[in-house]
Amino acid sequence: MTSLTSAGQAAGPRLPILALGVLALCILPFFASGYVLYITCFVLVNIIATVGLNITVGYSGLLSIGHSAFIGVGAYSCAIAYNAGAPLPLAILAAVVSAFGVGVLFGLPALRIRGVYLAIATLAAQYCLYFIFTRWTSVTGGDHGMRTLQPEIFGFAFNTDLRLYFMILPFAVLSCIAAANIFETRVGRAFIAVRERDYAAQVLGINVVHTKLWGFGLGAAFAGLAGAMMVLFLRAINPDQFTLVQSVFFLTAVIVGGRGSVVGSILGATFMTLVPEFLRLSAEIVFEDPSSIAAVLSPAREFIFGALIVLFLLVDPRGLVGLLKRAGFRLSYRG
Repeated sequence: MTSLTSAGQAAGPRLPILALGVLALCILPFFASGYVLYITCFVLVNIIATVGLNITVGYSGLLSIGHSAFIGVGAYSCAIAYNAGAPLPLAILAAVVSAFGVGVLFGLPALRIRGVYLAIATLAAQYCLYFIFTRWTSVTGGDHGMRTLQPEIFGFAFNTDLRLYFMILPFAVLSCIAAANIFETRVGRAFIAVRERDYAAQVLGINVVHTKLWGFGLGAAFAGLAGAMMVLFLRAINPDQFTLVQSVFFLTAVIVGGRGSVVGSILGATFMTLVPEFLRLSAEIVFEDPSSIAAVLSPAREFIFGALIVLFLLVDPRGLVGLLKRAGFRLSYRG
């Protein structure tokens, strides 16, 4: 009875906060500049991707450093299907399903290996998929990438940043809600049990093999959705958008925001998306030559990613969620 009461008290204040957050996001584009709206769309896409990686890393305890490659699978699948004449919903579904399948395929090594060896296996996935993106020119366009048709549904064209924003926003909100609800189910509790001690979970009757595959598959499916939103927003993709640096970006977002937390995924993705923009604006103030700005930003970005990982691991491994809880904010760590 006590646990049910505490769960109800924890979930109670969450609904008004969620409603206020969604309302603020709906109002934002009518007052924001075009630049702010453009960056916010990127934040929403990165939130979807970070939530997916947090399912794999934070909840399932499976280290993955090839997440951007799964985003690429979703992006190319969506672009190919949509350009071939598939309706927009089916093209998005193709992105999710194809990324899920590839995630399960590359998750197979997790059945026998763990830790640093699993990280090497996911690194192999990153390089294998990147090789396909660059070399399968007849399908992906190779290094030149490919463009997509203007997204539309039932004759309604998403031809402005405002319309694209309201196309991406529902997927971002539903992704966060779906992820939060997953961990209230038997599957979510199985993820956590396997993360804590897989041998004990097996003794309790949990199918560890299926649970690990679901951890990789669901994380990749969210990445595929993020890839679909990305390509529909930009209407162009190329392999350089899905490099190892981008995978490190999302891993950093998970660590900075807070592992095993949907709120942490939102905070981490937002923070990590805005950091490069802050660096760029700062560099434009200091340097007048555009070539000098580019020369500074590229190494600085990678240095900051690494420094943030070390900093948060030392200060509070729970990330921004942990810092907020220290400050007195009552947050559900799983929500």
